Amino acid sequence: MEEVRVRIAPSPSGNLHVGTARTALFNYLFAKKNNGKFVLRIEDTDAERTSQEYIDNIFDSLKALGLNWDEGPDVGGPYGPYTQSERFDIYPKYVQQLLDSGFAYECFCTPEELEAEKAEATANKKPYVYSKKCENLTEEEKAKLRAEGRKPAIRFNIAKAQRAFHDTSILEFDDLVKGKLHMDTDLLGDFVIQKSNGAPTYNFAVVIDDMLMKISHVIRGEDHISNTYKQILIYEALGVPVPRFGHLGMILAPDRSKLSKRHGATAVSDFVKQGYLTDALINFVALLGWAPSDGEEIKTVDEIAQDFRIGEISSSNSIFEYDKLKWMNSHYIKQLSMEELEERLKPYLEKYDLTELSKEHFDKMIEITREPLTLLSDITDAVEYFFGEDVNYDEKGRETIETEVSQNVLKDFVEKAQGWEWTEENLHEKLEVFRGYWKEQGIKPKVTMWAVRAAVTGRTCGADMVGILEVIGKEKTLNRAKKAIK
Repeated sequence: MEEVRVRIAPSPSGNLHVGTARTALFNYLFAKKNNGKFVLRIEDTDAERTSQEYIDNIFDSLKALGLNWDEGPDVGGPYGPYTQSERFDIYPKYVQQLLDSGFAYECFCTPEELEAEKAEATANKKPYVYSKKCENLTEEEKAKLRAEGRKPAIRFNIAKAQRAFHDTSILEFDDLVKGKLHMDTDLLGDFVIQKSNGAPTYNFAVVIDDMLMKISHVIRGEDHISNTYKQILIYEALGVPVPRFGHLGMILAPDRSKLSKRHGATAVSDFVKQGYLTDALINFVALLGWAPSDGEEIKTVDEIAQDFRIGEISSSNSIFEYDKLKWMNSHYIKQLSMEELEERLKPYLEKYDLTELSKEHFDKMIEITREPLTLLSDITDAVEYFFGEDVNYDEKGRETIETEVSQNVLKDFVEKAQGWEWTEENLHEKLEVFRGYWKEQGIKPKVTMWAVRAAVTGRTCGADMVGILEVIGKEKTLNRAKKAIK
């Protein structure tokens, strides 16, 4: 039985997109499930859009998600190099093989001539297919065109390949995800496999790379289906086994349009920057088009790999629900130990002077504010009132302290709290008595505490009040309460 070998081949023209991350994940899961190899190849032939920054981002993002590759540019392997721009000397040999076997031919058409063909097709309301006018040029005609300074592109002869390996112009293949797919290859037209400058085109280079890297299964987005027909014919013309193909549905935004930055983060590094945990992100992405057999959605990558079945991936498009991702992220945040949570939150607390708090008070602050966090970055706003002398009121907080009831409550609070011992146990007891006193005056306990909370934190809701007072300290609490009194 052949070894299962799959690959992810991102183009470094931007940061790793969450859609590419899902494709990488499904390839990784398929490899793990079948004791195969997961290969990373960088397709960097678009020199203008490629940058080292994006290559580094791809590496860092995949590693952060736990999708470690068995072979790739940085770890090597038996079928390198794993960067396409370093493989240019490999392709001409196979172009020549196709020329020699008659499955490819030289095309001397200029861009202007091709544009004229397209314009004519458009005018006649027909889909454009190359006219094949260079297919049967004589050596004499070719020499004459070369003498004019024309450099030929190389085109693949679709009809010849289709007739050689199939009885009809219909090409069919069995997709791992979508089942049987077919296309009339007469609609494809003879496509270029090598440009006039000698550079291979995507459809040709990807076949040669996959062939030489012994890729057994190609799992990628459904936007590649039209390419697959072309690639199957190239494999057949080269006389090598055709890999199995599986095409994944697209990831759409909640409004069912293409997922883009206007909906929120789309690159893995953007999600991480916003405070999503990579464990939550990879768990969520796994559920875009696939469901665990036991219905339990919270799973590690290893647990998902054991359960993964490629034939059960939905062939439909998946909706990227940011709200569900946030829910899942909050679950993973709750699972973190206190020590690990504090470490992960520190980058989001850089705007504050943490030396204002003792280690004990820092721990207490995180403990009482962690519960509602859906993103690690939520902590920045959640702890603002623990720092500095003064407090920023939100609209509700300002309205609250300005009422007559609140002013009376605050005057009484300042007077009584000056004599309180500032420990958790004592504060708890004293606030109970304080609330009870105002309840007897006909003021609801929550209204009493809104006044104190608004004066001390600038808000009317938030963490446990005893914990807040303990961390902020007696002096700062009383100062803020006094300032709130008109």
